[in-house]
Amino acid sequence: MLTQRFALLVGIGFLLAGIAGFIPALLSPPERDIAVDAMHGRLFGLFPVNVLHNLFHIAFGFRGIAVWRSFDRAHFYARAVAVTYGVLVIAGLIPGLNTLFGLVPLYGHDVWLHALIALPAAYLGFVASERPALTPGA
Repeated sequence: MLTQRFALLVGIGFLLAGIAGFIPALLSPPERDIAVDAMHGRLFGLFPVNVLHNLFHIAFGFRGIAVWRSFDRAHFYARAVAVTYGVLVIAGLIPGLNTLFGLVPLYGHDVWLHALIALPAAYLGFVASERPALTPGA
């Protein structure tokens, strides 16, 4: 049940973050130039985003919301989030990769936020052994 709630809550969070990234009033000017500069700025003055970053969040958000009712799908979603965001943390720490070759900003506060998302996802996807109880006749 915790894995399913995780999928739902993280999905909602991703969806809201992705939508917020398209609201110009919530963006402050960026300090770096990147190749994809549409909607490029710092969300809430902290998190660097651009149009691709926002679309990525929206896609992960819809996926989390779509799978939360099924334990197996929510479990796979947690694993996918853990691996994807773990890779993004590493990329965010490497100069040159911290913008995914100029496509998506992954530096600054994004690094710790991505780590904060990847850690519980990794626990729920790879460590926790929760399984829904099987009821007779189900």
